[in-house]
Amino acid sequence: MRQGAEGEGPVSATRLLVLGVVRMHGIAHGYQVRRELLSWSADKWANVQPGSIYHALKKMAVEGLLEQVEAEPGAGPGRIAYRLTDSGEADFDLRLQKLLSEVREDSTDDHGFAAALTFLPALSRERAIRLLKFRVIQLKGVRANLAALLEHGSDWGQPQHVNALYRLWQARAEADLEWTQDLIERLRTGEYVMADDAGPSFGRPAVG
Repeated sequence: MRQGAEGEGPVSATRLLVLGVVRMHGIAHGYQVRRELLSWSADKWANVQPGSIYHALKKMAVEGLLEQVEAEPGAGPGRIAYRLTDSGEADFDLRLQKLLSEVREDSTDDHGFAAALTFLPALSRERAIRLLKFRVIQLKGVRANLAALLEHGSDWGQPQHVNALYRLWQARAEADLEWTQDLIERLRTGEYVMADDAGPSFGRPAVG
């Protein structure tokens, strides 16, 4: 199975979510980001912990993805505010595309995909469809690989009972494939307000 590339997993999910929340607010301090993400229960489905939020803000400021702005009057040292730089906007966009379209075979708890799905409406409709269609291609490849393992695994020295694990992975791949194709169809029929639609879409950058 493919090993996750550097930057994937919970850390990447946290970075995308933090960038996305700051982007939504325009300017936000750590407590605002934490409150927003906890209100989404992101600590449960993306393993985002309060400490990792503050760490991500500081690290991405050092990396030039965020810039510090003047703290709110009387807010205290813990209320340093941030906004996205041009590099931060580019990183958010690239990370969103990557986590939405790529299939990770080495994790049943894909925090990165969950985070990307949260900001799906930040993409145009056609762009989201293209990325999800790429995900479908990969899922079909996963399904084919698992079918080969089930058919020939014992020939390659795999214990017979390991087939139970392959069947579990196969069922998950089938469910993911069906779900992704359904999401694509929903997008095609105009469901959800996307970035290129009229009206406010979830995750749209703050104006001004």
